Amino acid sequence: MKAAHLGKAALWPTLVVLALLLAPFVLASYPLALLGRVLALAIAALGASVVWGRAGILSLGQGLFFGLGGYALAMHLKLAATPKGELPDFMVYSGINKLPWFWQPFHSAPFALLMVVVLPGLAAYLIGWLMFRRRITGVFVSIITQALVLAFVTWLGGAQGLTSGSNGITDFQTFMGLNLRGPDFSRELYWATLLILGVSFAGTAWVLNTPFGSLLTAIRDNENRSRFLGYNPAAFKVAAFVLGGVLSGLSGALYTLHLGTISPAMIGVAFSIELVVWVALGGRASLWGAAGGMVLGQLAKDRISSAAPEAWLYIMGALFVLVVMYLPEGVAGLLKSRLSGGAGRRPAPLPMHPEVKDAV
Repeated sequence: MKAAHLGKAALWPTLVVLALLLAPFVLASYPLALLGRVLALAIAALGASVVWGRAGILSLGQGLFFGLGGYALAMHLKLAATPKGELPDFMVYSGINKLPWFWQPFHSAPFALLMVVVLPGLAAYLIGWLMFRRRITGVFVSIITQALVLAFVTWLGGAQGLTSGSNGITDFQTFMGLNLRGPDFSRELYWATLLILGVSFAGTAWVLNTPFGSLLTAIRDNENRSRFLGYNPAAFKVAAFVLGGVLSGLSGALYTLHLGTISPAMIGVAFSIELVVWVALGGRASLWGAAGGMVLGQLAKDRISSAAPEAWLYIMGALFVLVVMYLPEGVAGLLKSRLSGGAGRRPAPLPMHPEVKDAV
């Protein structure tokens, strides 16, 4: 019986992976591009699963790290598309006469790729260290992270000469010698995104299966007891926050490459809240659930928002309320319960830190 359940549990992920690998041979250009963008966003969902599902930190500012990764790559792509010795067009329009010092290193592709993970990771470390060493938890973390992403978006929108303001950075042409508008680039980028998602999933799962992951669970369930046992909860929470930030930054860079642009509107508070909604819907305690919730949620958003744009936000809000009330473990928790033998063998519900529960 146990072998049958394990085989059934492994069948669907195998079929999903196989379908994703073969998608470029079946889908037209637009659906393939949409699926590629959604898979890039799934990496950010993995980070949210680590931060919220495993560490119990309800962050509403993951868009900050997503934006840092996206803008780091966009700066290089914009410089690569600008003739040598000239300034990006938006700087010329704004009266800038010299390339700002922090733009200059982004002429190098390796440096830009390094900054895609270093900048979000460093920002997450500084924010996490300042919050968790002072034992800030629960709803206060949500408010602080939301305020930080709002401040970041406000600065981006106002710095027209440095970041192209609310228009965002666009008009990319090449990446490491590859023509972004070439006939085969979208297919190659899709497979690269799928590969990075797979590596991110496997690496994150491995980390969470180590004693570090077990201690995160213990801290999430009872932080004071973990502290009395001799562990420093702040250090583990900062580490989880950094991992979530790095995954979000990587997601932002891939999403920028897929979409061909990045702007403050794409990384603000709305994006951060939407990320939480889809992770909750899929199952915040499950990496498969978080990634799957993001993929299915974004695909549904594309269809429903096109047919009924005014009703979409209400539908998304209603889904979140229903999940919190009736499916606290998300769809992944429901499927796990069914595969483990139904109501008679239902696993214990996911423990939730009291302050995080209040925030939800």
